[in-house]
Amino acid sequence: MPAILRLFSEGFRIFFLAAGVFGAGIGILWTLSLMADGAGMDALHMAPSQWHAHEMIFGYGAAAIGGFFLTAVPNWTGTKGARVGYIAGVFALWLMGRGALWPLGLVPPMTTMIVDLLFIPVLAWKILSQLLRRPKPQNMVLLSMLVALWGSNLLVHLEWTGLTDDTARQGIFGGLMTLVGLVGVLGRRVTPAFTRNAMKRVEVLEADWPKTPNAVNKAAIVTSLALPWAAMSGSDLVLAVLALIAGSVHLVRLSGWRSLWTVGQPILWSLHISMAFLALGLILWGLAGFGVGQDLAAIHVLGIGCVGGMTLAVMSRAVLGHTGRALIAPAPMVWAYAAMACVALIRWVGQSILLAVYDVTLMMSGGLWVAAMVLFLIAMYPMVIAPRVDGR
Repeated sequence: MPAILRLFSEGFRIFFLAAGVFGAGIGILWTLSLMADGAGMDALHMAPSQWHAHEMIFGYGAAAIGGFFLTAVPNWTGTKGARVGYIAGVFALWLMGRGALWPLGLVPPMTTMIVDLLFIPVLAWKILSQLLRRPKPQNMVLLSMLVALWGSNLLVHLEWTGLTDDTARQGIFGGLMTLVGLVGVLGRRVTPAFTRNAMKRVEVLEADWPKTPNAVNKAAIVTSLALPWAAMSGSDLVLAVLALIAGSVHLVRLSGWRSLWTVGQPILWSLHISMAFLALGLILWGLAGFGVGQDLAAIHVLGIGCVGGMTLAVMSRAVLGHTGRALIAPAPMVWAYAAMACVALIRWVGQSILLAVYDVTLMMSGGLWVAAMVLFLIAMYPMVIAPRVDGR
């Protein structure tokens, strides 16, 4: 099979590659714009900061979600994966949305809205058709998060087209909380399970495996699923209270997952660190809602440390596994995990503590974000364009 066709043969190949390329590209563009006092953003139909947030969430984040669902759902349901034509078509829709929103101002806001809102429904329809082959509540409920992501994007575009006065903020927060909620729900599955499997391989006693009380698990799932809807409600108080509860629950849950055991195993500690940023970011968001700390700092802890870290961890693990390789992170990928965690910490410190050098920390975090994405591409690109190494 030609390499170009192979890219569209499985969802993870083209979408994870696109996430890395787009993540690096938009990081470079935004950082250069900040260094040049906003140069290059003059033609936008919206505030540059809103464009930046939107493309990180509905551009980078949506690509990572698309690749994940198109890869994971066939495994959950025992169905065949999407065909080359479908993957190429839905990828084209994602790409059209990014092109319509590129900061040249060439596409009118109404046309941009129509184009950018196509990707998620087409993706969700395919996922629904696969899930219905073997419907399970724990999987079907994830469709509500795709609905939340689409609804959040709609709220953003409604303000940008002038149809509403003040819904972009709700939409951006709703989109971020959708990604955060997905990490909360799916992280519960993969983080302790992968850690437990690694422990079994080295014959760690069952008493030392990751454990979570059932009530805590249920509370974590419910609060995670509720986060985007609380954000879209427009009530800062409701979201702050829910974020505090969710963050505390996730922290309690993480405390039983034997995180220290994973030191020395980057493919595992990358998951645990991302879940730690999830708990920290939600608690910081909740505190900011009551006037303690900066909400912008909490946003970046969640967006970078939680979402950025977890997407790198899951995408790299999926690429390794689905190309027949051992689940051992290559050296560039290890540095990418570490760089992403540093970005989150630097952004938090610069926004909350070292305000005198805020601009310096902003440039540092932008550079490290790009470095993390480039390292991801260096490690994963040769794998996504090549056949499986085990010949399957």
